[in-house]
Amino acid sequence: MKKSILPFIVIIAAVLGLGGWSVYQFVDSNDSGSSQDDFDDGMIVADPEDEDGDSSDDLGLETGEKAPDFELETLDGDKAKLSDYEGERVIVNFWATWCPPCREEIPDLKKLYDEEDNLEILAVNMTSDETSDMDEIEKFANEEFDMPFPVLLDHDDEVRQAYKVVAYPTSYMVDSDGKIQDFAMGAMTHEQMKSKLDEID
Repeated sequence: MKKSILPFIVIIAAVLGLGGWSVYQFVDSNDSGSSQDDFDDGMIVADPEDEDGDSSDDLGLETGEKAPDFELETLDGDKAKLSDYEGERVIVNFWATWCPPCREEIPDLKKLYDEEDNLEILAVNMTSDETSDMDEIEKFANEEFDMPFPVLLDHDDEVRQAYKVVAYPTSYMVDSDGKIQDFAMGAMTHEQMKSKLDEID
């Protein structure tokens, strides 16, 4: 009798063991912390979890849809609201100080900003996901890179979630009517930025 149930015990133990390993792999692969190991193809992969469960269609993230409006504090202590820039083309760029591709992209963003008319760049810092304190963020933006466009602080992670950002840097191209016309995940070169922007009124 005891020998007859032994194979079943072995099978059950094996199934439970594999199940436990699968759970570990899932949890490990969905860990929210970003690191240098997440660097791939010119971007840093962030936490893909969507806490609200809303689709991008609901939030108006498709081409031709109105970009979700937001208001954030700037590094200078002012307020900046996306809808205030209607009438101009806007690049909403999501970045962090610890992100190597973001560092690579900023000089090209600056070059584009200097040479293009009717363009605003809103550089949304992923403040809730930063490893630097505010003094270091300010030094990064004002001294190290001398960023000439508004630097916005997403303290509560609300804008990142609204725009479904899962990798840094990410950029949304918004036309003068406030509608999304293009999207880029990962660092862009100056030529790529200009090519996308030339298609937008």
